[in-house]
Amino acid sequence: MVDVCPFRAWRYDLGQVGDLSDVVCPPYDVIDSRLQDQLYKKHPCNAIRLELNRAEPGDAGPDDRYARAAGFWKHWRADGVLLREHDEALYVYHQQFTWEGQEYLRRGFLARVRLEEFGTGQIFPHEQTLSGPKADRLALFHACKANLSPVFGLYPDDGGEVQQRLDEACLPLTALAAEDALGVRHRMWVVADPAVINTVRAALRDRPLFIADGHHRYETALNYRRELQAAGRLSDVNAAPNFVLMHCVGMSDPGLQILPTHRLVSGLPAVTSQELRQVLSAHFELEFMGVGDAAARDVWELMAADGSQGVFGFGSAADGGWQFARLVNPAPMAELAAEHSAAWRELAVSRLHKLVLEQLLPQRFPGVAPRCDFVHRLDEVTSALRGGACQLGCLVPPATIEHVQTIASQRETMPPKSTYFYPKLLTGMVFYDLES
Repeated sequence: MVDVCPFRAWRYDLGQVGDLSDVVCPPYDVIDSRLQDQLYKKHPCNAIRLELNRAEPGDAGPDDRYARAAGFWKHWRADGVLLREHDEALYVYHQQFTWEGQEYLRRGFLARVRLEEFGTGQIFPHEQTLSGPKADRLALFHACKANLSPVFGLYPDDGGEVQQRLDEACLPLTALAAEDALGVRHRMWVVADPAVINTVRAALRDRPLFIADGHHRYETALNYRRELQAAGRLSDVNAAPNFVLMHCVGMSDPGLQILPTHRLVSGLPAVTSQELRQVLSAHFELEFMGVGDAAARDVWELMAADGSQGVFGFGSAADGGWQFARLVNPAPMAELAAEHSAAWRELAVSRLHKLVLEQLLPQRFPGVAPRCDFVHRLDEVTSALRGGACQLGCLVPPATIEHVQTIASQRETMPPKSTYFYPKLLTGMVFYDLES
């Protein structure tokens, strides 16, 4: 049973900080050092000081960053920069954005959700995690004792009735609004009506929740709870650390978009288009589309029109050539990924990594160890190829919501960087206190 609950969030007092846009920030995993500095300069109370506190001259070690974040968390609450919600509430959260010239509205709500160990209940991950980010987030949990940014969860909601009920409750309410650096418009309403809250809780009780984004945060919340349990400091089943801050979105929401995650492959010799044809021709039907950015766009348009998980685009930095590739011999996947399900083996990212990057390229170039960087826009791929940042650009079709649901329901995780849910949820719309 999924337990979705209201809570008393800490929120910025706009009377003190002014425009909410000045104090929110993206989640830690999409913030580079340049953006970090920009956010530091934007406002003295920007949530970057909590979410990703920067190293300072004179630091004795990385723990100083977490201690500073804890200091801001403590003092902002004491000084009234952050105020506690008077009543328990759900927080309806809309994001309006443009992608590839089309306007979208993604609708969901923020709640605290009771933690479940993976494999024991109705909360399912879909991607693998790494130890480094979990160690970083756990150190921040210890320092601040708060969930600073939400996990992103999906629930089956074909009729859209859950979100519709919440949106109706927002009609007489005033929205809190912010705009981020990418032009995404964020709006939030505080819904404290017990009848509405109980309706939402009852509707989600018997539905699964699939983690779309924030796997490291969810697993860190589990690790933090385990530590408290082992220390005998978590006897109350309703204590705050038994829950995690989560944004819940219906899987049928029209604004729910999964973007592609393309691969920039390095660690190879200078592979020409002709050499690439020799590598791939036994398994792929190939069409040379030309040279340069226009050819890359043509390849991507063919892939988008096809819509399957069996088409790819390959661009060579050595000669700028682009090829449209269709997998015609997927049989080796049964042996290369025998431990995985048929649905997993049919994913484009699985086929690319297992067959091309781990099998075909090392066979053609013995001793190579292909490495990947990940981008989402076509112009990022073409720019990297022109600049020599990689030897091979691989365009990959996005996975679908159905892939996420099917594979996660089998308690199987997709390869890393299989999905990219855009836009990211902002840190600073609400904070969840783990001490009360």
